[in-house]
Amino acid sequence: MERAQPLPTYLAQRYQGWKATGYAENKAWYRRLAEDGQHPRAMVISCCDSRIHVTAIFGADQGEFFLHRNIANLVPPYAPDGDYHGTSAAVEYAVKALKVAHLIVLGHSTCGGVKGFHDMCHGRAPELAEKTSFIGRWMDILRPGYERLGGNDAEIDDAMLEKEAVKVSMDNLMTFPFVRDAVEAEKLSLHGLWNDIGEGGLEFYDAKTDSFLPV
Repeated sequence: MERAQPLPTYLAQRYQGWKATGYAENKAWYRRLAEDGQHPRAMVISCCDSRIHVTAIFGADQGEFFLHRNIANLVPPYAPDGDYHGTSAAVEYAVKALKVAHLIVLGHSTCGGVKGFHDMCHGRAPELAEKTSFIGRWMDILRPGYERLGGNDAEIDDAMLEKEAVKVSMDNLMTFPFVRDAVEAEKLSLHGLWNDIGEGGLEFYDAKTDSFLPV
């Protein structure tokens, strides 16, 4: 840890501002959160993209959402192989320990991970095709959705693939036995959403029509 550096000045100043205002004015609420623990009603799996502000979109307060971010909001299939599985661990904790009532997968427009995958499939990003690419191997999770859209033989735009990423994640969630059991017992509901960043739009996946509709 010898290379660790002090916090950048602008972040330190922002923290001091929050501590003097946001925290000071809500000290009792923060102390209650610390003492009572978390009891979120929903888990949201969203992209790492800095433009996606989940709590702002839903006007959520601290303690309301159990949040997990990764590249392209993907959920891998259930694979209890004893390896490292950050997303699967987060899902397990949310469902089995926190017992959330809703599990939401939130995709978005102009997703860099999805675009990179699309480029990789067409040979435009050979670096992602390398076995050593963490991003490329992670984005392989989306391959079944890509093939479902027709693969390299079809005209697929990024928005179609972004929404397919949401559907693939929802499909994979149901491969987790504890998720499937909770859904079948009507103790957990799954939701797929897609956010249009530029227009502020939000669409939900409707399984009956196999399409995304405006919220």
